[in-house]
Amino acid sequence: KGFSSTFTGERRPPGDPIFEALGATDDPPSAIGLAGEFPPQKGHTFVDQLHKVQPPLQDVGSNLATPLSPPREAHRKRTSFSENPPLELEQWIDSYMEHPPPLRAFILPSGGRSSAALHFSPPVCRRAERCVVPLVQAGEADPPPAKYLNRLSDPPFVLARYAAMKEGNPPKIYIKPEL
Repeated sequence: KGFSSTFTGERRPPGDPIFEALGATDDPPSAIGLAGEFPPQKGHTFVDQLHKVQPPLQDVGSNLATPLSPPREAHRKRTSFSENPPLELEQWIDSYMEHPPPLRAFILPSGGRSSAALHFSPPVCRRAERCVVPLVQAGEADPPPAKYLNRLSDPPFVLARYAAMKEGNPPKIYIKPEL
C-alpha cells in the first residue's frame, strides 16, 4: 500500500522524515568505506580507525528506525545509541590535528587520491546530520546520533589534510576568481 515500517512496526509513508534520515545515514558508511580503500596503498595507519566508525553508523540507522513516538521501551533498549562514540571521535581528531600546518585559507578537495577520497566524507556526513537534526528537534529521535554525525564530519577532513601532507601532495588553495 506504499507504506514502510519502522522497527516498532509503525507504518509510515516512504517520504516520512524518518525514512529520509535513514536514507541519508546510509551514505556515510559508504563514503568512509571508499575513503579507506586508498590510504593503505600509501602506508597510512589510520585505516583501522576509519573502519571503526562504520559500525556505529549502522547503530545510528537502528536508532532512527525506532522513533520516540509511539514509545516502546523494549525496542528502545535494543537500539539505544551511546554517548561514547563522539568522545572517541574527539580524541581521534585531536591526535591528527597537530600534524598538518594550521589552515590559513580554504582548501579544495585535492592532495592526492587518499586525500581526495577522504574529502568526500564530510559533506556526506553533514547532509545526514541535516536530515537527523529536525527529527531530534521534533522529539522523534534521540540527540546522540545527531551529535555523532556532527562530530564525524571532522575526522575525514583532518585525515585528508594529514594524508596530503604525508604524501607530499599540497592541497589546492581556493582563490576567489576576479570578476
